Formats: sequence, structure tokens, C-alpha cells
Amino acid sequence: RTDGVILVYREGIRRLDAREDLPPEAIHRSARIIRDFIEDYHEKLEEDYLFPRFRKANVQVQLVDTLEDQHQAGRRVTDRTLNLSNLQSMRDLDDRRSLIESMQAFIRMYEPHESREDTVLFPALHKIITPHEYGALGEEFEKIEHRTFGEGGFEEMVDRVSRIEASLGIYDL
Repeated sequence: RTDGVILVYREGIRRLDAREDLPPEAIHRSARIIRDFIEDYHEKLEEDYLFPRFRKANVQVQLVDTLEDQHQAGRRVTDRTLNLSNLQSMRDLDDRRSLIESMQAFIRMYEPHESREDTVLFPALHKIITPHEYGALGEEFEKIEHRTFGEGGFEEMVDRVSRIEASLGIYDL
């Protein structure tokens, strides 16, 4: 889930707005997690394995189309965040404002995006596939995760986010 990265982004926005010290690598590493785990892995699985099933079943097609459009928009936002999360950009007033806007755009889009997936799309998945197919998908996703990130892929991402939070002093709230 993106909760930890959103926490880092909110703290980054707060510090940039207040002109407080913010290590650019905290934002850059968070954006890399978004790119590597959320966009290139999680969203790719949805696009390759889940969205086609919804379209074939003609279930929640408008939502699937919207979510896929948001995936594309999110990738553009992440590109911008990655490009601006450096010391030079953070010192430039216009670039700093663009970085803040980029992080705000991610938060504004992904909070409702995740909510729709969790409350509408994923519950509907159980209605269009069998329990056996659901289990097989879970096994396939786990194989892809291990191939992509190693045995402890998800746990490593959680640890990476926790280390970033700790570096900003926001881990133990």
C-alpha cells in the first residue's frame, strides 16, 4: 500500500512549504518505490491480469478504464517527482513549487484510487472469477513478486519505506 509513501510525501510537502531542511533523497527514494513496486509491479499486474477479466465479463468497465487512466497519469506524476527530487530543484522556488504540486497530485489521485480498488473493484473480482482462479492468481502474483524483487520483496519495500520515515523522524509518531 502507498500509506507510508504518502506519509513521507506529506512530510516533504510540509517541510518544503515551511522552507525547512528536507533531504532530497527521502523524496527520490520514495518516488522510486512508487515507480518500482506500485507502478511497474502492482499496477502492471492489475493491467495484465485483472482489468482484462473485468472487461471480458463486462463488469465495472468504466471504473477499470478510469483506474487505468489514473495509472498512466500517476506514472507522469512520478516522472516529474523523480526529476525534481534533487537539491538543485529544491533550492529553486519554481521547481520546489512544482515538486510540491507533483507530490500533492499523487496523494490527491491515489487515495481515492486505492479506495475504489479496495471497496469496489477487488470485491467484484470474487464475483467474476472462481475461487480456484483467485487462488491461482495469488500464486502467480507471488511468483512474479519473488522473481522481480526476491523472496522478501514486499517486506523489503515496507522496510525501505520505514527507513525513509525514520530518516525524517516520522516513523515513531
